Amino acid sequence: MVTALALVTAVAFGVADFLGGAVSRRSTALKTLALSAPMGLLVVVVAALLAGGAPAPGPIALGFLGGLTGGVGLITFYRALARGPMNVVAPVSALASAVLPVGAGVLRGERMDETALLGVLLCLVAIGLVSMEKGGEGEPSGAASLLRRPLDSGPLMALVSGSCFGVFFIVLKAVGDGAGLWPIAGARVGTLTVVFTALLIALRTRGGDRGPWVSGRALIGLALLSGILDSGANALYYLAVQDGLLSLVAVLTSLYPAITVMLARVAYSERLRAVQRVGMAVAVAGVALVTVG
Repeated sequence: MVTALALVTAVAFGVADFLGGAVSRRSTALKTLALSAPMGLLVVVVAALLAGGAPAPGPIALGFLGGLTGGVGLITFYRALARGPMNVVAPVSALASAVLPVGAGVLRGERMDETALLGVLLCLVAIGLVSMEKGGEGEPSGAASLLRRPLDSGPLMALVSGSCFGVFFIVLKAVGDGAGLWPIAGARVGTLTVVFTALLIALRTRGGDRGPWVSGRALIGLALLSGILDSGANALYYLAVQDGLLSLVAVLTSLYPAITVMLARVAYSERLRAVQRVGMAVAVAGVALVTVG
């Protein structure tokens, strides 16, 4: 049951990330989240009311703190999806989000054998390989590109977002059960707080948050659907991690790039460089080893 929930979570995250990234390419990350985040909160509140459970202040507050971190991760991730190839950004973020919970699981006393440890090392190697972007003619690439334009580097932003997601996953495990889905509602409030604060600052800053608002039925619908799927994935992950090992559930959830990459390949005909294909293969091997371990 835990494995099934984690895999369904991965699918929901993968579709939500693709949709959010697609809308962000037509607008901006913040303006996309300004639509998707409130919808996500509405869905979670309704689900929490239906699921029951006591809305205890402690778990809700902890969920809120996790949501603040998750909000930063979402903003950075959507910006990365809008700036860089989805088939590079999604795996980097996912691998980063998997490594932190695995480490936290070890500290919590979860058993990790040599196979799983080898998988974690392979994941770290994969991050480096998949993150190797090729600059255009006359443009810097690799480390020089990151130093000169850190906010325009899709893989670097993906690494930051993945770290934020990893912390968010750890916090949800620490919340514990018994409070229904109300901790997830608190988390969505935290995410919404970060999104609208960042949007307000960007709009008031000269030259901030450039780009049109999300408009048109199709784009608005995709943004809202992204919010629904993302909040649903959060709820499913929370249910799975309460019954399973943090390291196992987090790694299975981090398989979501397979969905994002597949959709990006169909929609945008994105292709990987040779070194990035090697990185993807190493990533698959690493995640598989962690899961088996």
